[in-house]
Amino acid sequence: MKTTLIVTGKTEDSYLKSGIGLYEGRLKHYLDFRILEIPSVKNADISQLKKKEGEILLKNISGSDTLVLLDEAGKQYSSVDFSQFMQQTFNKSTKHLVFAVGGAFGFSDEIYKRANAKMSLSLMTFPHQMIRLLFVEQLYRAMTILKNESYHHR
Repeated sequence: MKTTLIVTGKTEDSYLKSGIGLYEGRLKHYLDFRILEIPSVKNADISQLKKKEGEILLKNISGSDTLVLLDEAGKQYSSVDFSQFMQQTFNKSTKHLVFAVGGAFGFSDEIYKRANAKMSLSLMTFPHQMIRLLFVEQLYRAMTILKNESYHHR
């Protein structure tokens, strides 16, 4: 199954780039995985910014893609529950699973309407660049749980 993480803006901090690269490389053993950076919008009020970023995001997904928003109001999973979500997605013969991290102000209404699901990594708020690292680690962890590998301790 093709899996994409779409993020708004570039990852700037070297420690985040390094960590993301580590898990991105590990994920290649389990999934056809990639991270797609879309440009952040500048010089717009918040509603216009979210709308323009949403339009860019929509241009990068197809109507048949399963879109999951990483959103503070989304469903929370334990690591094992997330691995089960991934297994269920595999079982549905999903061709392309897309996870999206919004910009600093979140998603537009159009993106919320298009989304198939929302998930939250925590009740806490994290910088959107840091979420990238947390997410790819959790995706890797989910894959190792599904393969009964020793990365995740139960």
